[in-house]
Amino acid sequence: MFLGVIIVLVIAVLLYIYNTQRQLVNLDELCKNAMSQIAVQLNSRWDAVLALAKMASKYAKHESETIINTINARRQGQVTTADQVNAQQGELSQIMGRLMAIGEAYPELKANDLYINAQNGVTEYEEKVRMSRMVYNDTATKMNRMVRQWPSSFVASMLNFREKEYLTVDEEKKSSYPNLDEAFN
Repeated sequence: MFLGVIIVLVIAVLLYIYNTQRQLVNLDELCKNAMSQIAVQLNSRWDAVLALAKMASKYAKHESETIINTINARRQGQVTTADQVNAQQGELSQIMGRLMAIGEAYPELKANDLYINAQNGVTEYEEKVRMSRMVYNDTATKMNRMVRQWPSSFVASMLNFREKEYLTVDEEKKSSYPNLDEAFN
């Protein structure tokens, strides 16, 4: 009788470890997939920004050449971590700011249909990146809960699963949002 209880407990523990490991692997793969989607969309966004820079080069040659060289250098980097995504996001924001300044300086460029289409393409990819960032952070939250909560934390540490980093909001963009805390007080 006592041996039967121990065998049932051992089987229950082994089944729990097996199930938890499968859940952790699933969440880890979902995080990798989401990061891969972000990398693909960031690359597409770089392409759209490059098209915008090439349009601007007809009006502001030196500034645009610098931007194009910067874009070509940045596009080659791998994006596999949250820090790398955040760094590329910041670089893209800086370059977009410079391109917008060129657009403001040359109204005929700003009115050009190709320039408008390229700008719309950048906006479309920004939205896709935003959605992919949300998917990644949601998946990372689920993974982090399993890694930190007991008893799954025991299995996670035993199998070397670690918490995932979150993607953060660009501080410049964050400061441009209205203060929501004040709106609800």
